[in-house]
Amino acid sequence: MAGLLLGVWAYAFGVGLNSAAFPLFFLSGAIGIGIGDVAFFQTLPRLGSRLTSLLTGCMSAPLAALIEWIWLGTTLSVAQMLWGLLTVFGVGVALMPSEHLHRTRRDVVVGTVWSLLASVCGAAGGVLSRKAYEVVHSTGEHLDGGNAGFQRVLGGLLLAGICLLVVKRRAFRLQARAPHNLVVAASMKKWRGVWPWVLANGFAGQTLGVSCMQWALESTPAGIVFAILAITPIVIIPFAWVLEGERPSRRSLLGAAIAVAGVIALALAR
Repeated sequence: MAGLLLGVWAYAFGVGLNSAAFPLFFLSGAIGIGIGDVAFFQTLPRLGSRLTSLLTGCMSAPLAALIEWIWLGTTLSVAQMLWGLLTVFGVGVALMPSEHLHRTRRDVVVGTVWSLLASVCGAAGGVLSRKAYEVVHSTGEHLDGGNAGFQRVLGGLLLAGICLLVVKRRAFRLQARAPHNLVVAASMKKWRGVWPWVLANGFAGQTLGVSCMQWALESTPAGIVFAILAITPIVIIPFAWVLEGERPSRRSLLGAAIAVAGVIALALAR
């Protein structure tokens, strides 16, 4: 879905794949989306959405800053580092589970490993986009966030597709043996209630979200971008309250206030 929409944008208003930085954006998507998102979705069923968002959000920001400093030599000011840490701290306060996790030790260990992989790959993908924009600027090209997002999503689509084929190979073989009409009926029943959410998620997350993220990375260090991205679960709090009736706790509201204050201070520190 995102590849289709971003492709239309890239070829209608941009340069499509005709960019010197395409290999870097493609690699960024392959690592950040293809491996990082697959690892993220491996974490979700093991640790739950709250703890998964907490771990990946809080680890990605310092990892991105560290990788960009080692590879590209980008340094953050003391104020930027302090406000970034305050933002991540606020996210931690807001998302920290208030009760004991009813998870097996295996789920906690395996989920944490997947979460670490998702964080490392997400951070590395962001820094690769930063490097790609250096190439864009050095050649005098212009690449907007949507066009860069298209080149990045293609890499993610390839890696995620390979992972899907590997994981679902047994299911594909069983479907091949079953009568065609039964397979079609089961597939339609499964997707009838799901596809609107898939389309909405693809449009909001991988289309608009990835485009805005690439737009931000063009001019802002990855450590700052990922610190701000860490507040994504905070933004969800009012939506969950309205749509699902999930009233936020006082601690969640306090953490949200701290995180938002950190983001505002980050913006002012520039």
